Amino acid sequence: MTNNHNTASSSLINEDLAAVPQNKRTWGTWNYAALWISMSLCIPTYMLASSLIGGGMNWWQAILTIFIGNCIVCVPMILNGHAGAKYGIPFPVFVRASFGTKGANIPAMLRAIVACGWFGIQTWIGGASLYNILRAWNPSLAEIDSSSLFPQALPMICFLIFWALNMFIIYLGVDSIKKLLVFKAFFLPVAALALLAWAIIAAKGLGPILSQPSKFETSAAFWHYFFPALTGMVGFWATLSLNIPDFTRYAKSQKAQVNGQVFGLPPAMTFFAFVGVIVTSATAIIYGQTEWDIVKVAGRFDSKLMVTFAMVGIIISTLATNIAANIVSPANDFANLAPQKINFRTGGYITGVIGVLIFPWKLIADPNGYIFTWLIAYSSLLGPVGGIMIVDYFFIRKKELNAVDLYREQGEYTYTNGFNLKALSALLLGIIPNGPGFLLQIKVIAATAFPEWISHLYNYAWFVGFGVSGVVYYLLMSNRKKR
Repeated sequence: MTNNHNTASSSLINEDLAAVPQNKRTWGTWNYAALWISMSLCIPTYMLASSLIGGGMNWWQAILTIFIGNCIVCVPMILNGHAGAKYGIPFPVFVRASFGTKGANIPAMLRAIVACGWFGIQTWIGGASLYNILRAWNPSLAEIDSSSLFPQALPMICFLIFWALNMFIIYLGVDSIKKLLVFKAFFLPVAALALLAWAIIAAKGLGPILSQPSKFETSAAFWHYFFPALTGMVGFWATLSLNIPDFTRYAKSQKAQVNGQVFGLPPAMTFFAFVGVIVTSATAIIYGQTEWDIVKVAGRFDSKLMVTFAMVGIIISTLATNIAANIVSPANDFANLAPQKINFRTGGYITGVIGVLIFPWKLIADPNGYIFTWLIAYSSLLGPVGGIMIVDYFFIRKKELNAVDLYREQGEYTYTNGFNLKALSALLLGIIPNGPGFLLQIKVIAATAFPEWISHLYNYAWFVGFGVSGVVYYLLMSNRKKR
């Protein structure tokens, strides 16, 4: 394909978007397993598990929910990863096949906005950790007020300081974060085991922790919470399930990316989630109430030095994760909109501004906001994109792409002025069913505005969007199937 790059449009190809040559595809099974272990060991994973305990589940219900959710999301992860491994192409190029050379910017922007939200959440965690260091040495400072629209002035200043630190890293360049990523790789596993040991010792053994009962009094109450929680678990990695070709394009083989993801994602997520579940369950015994926020848990340690050490570790780990996972992709997506006007640095700044405007402190103010407002809401946008991509690649094109035309403005994937209107129609039809439930969740409409069954579709947002868009796209595109 390299020989054909001279026929490609300069607006559709650059060094980062070009297909990876076969001799540079060197990632094996262990590389992908290590990638998932690294990405899974992060503060939001801990909060994912602890939010289920905070929502009323007992330890095994929470662990099982997370394991099932990650097994489910592993399927589109592997399927979308196939094209990356076969053709060496990244997500923005792969999605041109289904959405068109220009239309591909729409799912890329949906993914970018979600990454901006994650950037805001991680930045808030870092800022809150900074504030808790101050509280450790000045106990007269109040806890962060998460009930108001804005937190108090000092926590907000700490948030903005940490935000500015992230922006400074963007200014210096992503290479400056490499040492922090190495620190994170060593620190978080050790910190997780230390936290687990502390919880077991402070709660006087695993017995009292594991005997904490579920708060659901009936099976109906449990299932009413389980399905939206499962959707949230799937939604946690919904972004990566789309842009996984960005990583699988470096795979030695299909077997490497498949085995690496199967052996890496579900086990790593389940292990770190187990730590979150045990520690959160222990807080009910130690403090008399369930505390799902790791920053608040660490802030309650007796030793000032221990609090400071824990918070510094959280700050450095969060900074490393934030830049690597939540800046690089959206910055490139924004730059792809207008390559001549927006470079990587400007794209990073745009990500930072949107991350603040999304009010991240409200998204993680409580477990319900984290799961129902954040995770499920964005899964309702990304599920339809995943359905369209998988149906297009496996059922319409039978895993055969015109690799050269992916980089041409006038070619097989031009459709209508660069937009595949059928894909956009299927995307819209997959998003619409989840709209009423989302509006009800953020309290914009009354509970009686729509029939209950319509509002409840939101609890299955990713599955509904994936299914509806996938089926509609297949029906609209069936006359173009590869023969």
